[in-house]
Amino acid sequence: MNDQISDLFWSATVEELKRGYVRVAETDSFVCLVCGRSFARGIIYKDGDTFYEAEKYAEVHIRKEHVSMFRYLLQLDKKLTGLTDLQKTLLDCFHQGLSDADIVKKLGGGSKSTIRHHRFTMREKEKQAKLYLAIMELAQTKAEPSGTFINVPRTATMLDERYAITEQENEDILLSYFKQGPDGPLDRVPKKEKRKVAVLNHIAGKFKRGVKYSEKEVNDVLKQVHDEEYVTLRRLLIEYGFMHRLDDGSSYWLKD
Repeated sequence: MNDQISDLFWSATVEELKRGYVRVAETDSFVCLVCGRSFARGIIYKDGDTFYEAEKYAEVHIRKEHVSMFRYLLQLDKKLTGLTDLQKTLLDCFHQGLSDADIVKKLGGGSKSTIRHHRFTMREKEKQAKLYLAIMELAQTKAEPSGTFINVPRTATMLDERYAITEQENEDILLSYFKQGPDGPLDRVPKKEKRKVAVLNHIAGKFKRGVKYSEKEVNDVLKQVHDEEYVTLRRLLIEYGFMHRLDDGSSYWLKD
């Protein structure tokens, strides 16, 4: 289930994101959107002296392990939330129920009128966001299947046109560069950015989320992809945000 977390997170509704978990019909379970832990229906879970059914325990898990979805979502990178550091601080203050005067003191400057202006501006953005979501959902009801974009990692270094790859484009690219099939060797490392991203996204799928790999283990996997360019592929996976590593290169892992 761990390798599905990114897909589950991005396909979740607003209500599910606020709640922190989704119900997966195929496995009849509730899955945490933060860490991927699964809670099967019909199983009773114990916490201390209290017993919970699956969905209720998913709620308990969110509180105990992740504090709250508000905290988790707020700490996500600006490229995902669109929020500046100041906006995050203000939203945190609003969440705590602080008055305008208290917020001014916490910020160490400004004025109550400035805080009121921020409150008004952010409420207007909320209205705009609701309309945008409604428009996008209506627009996608008649979207062509070929217009569906592949999922890109939340840790992508730059969310730009390089990552705007439709499922059909992705399939065509992989057929061009993996001539013996997607499980076969890579013919060559692409030079064009979009093709490079598609290939790297595919290669990243050969690693498991939540698993730490040594450099040798990473190399062993990549040598099966291309026995001469494995060092280049390892570097590109890091540069493009598909993988992360410790500074000394002793540990590599897929970033969530």
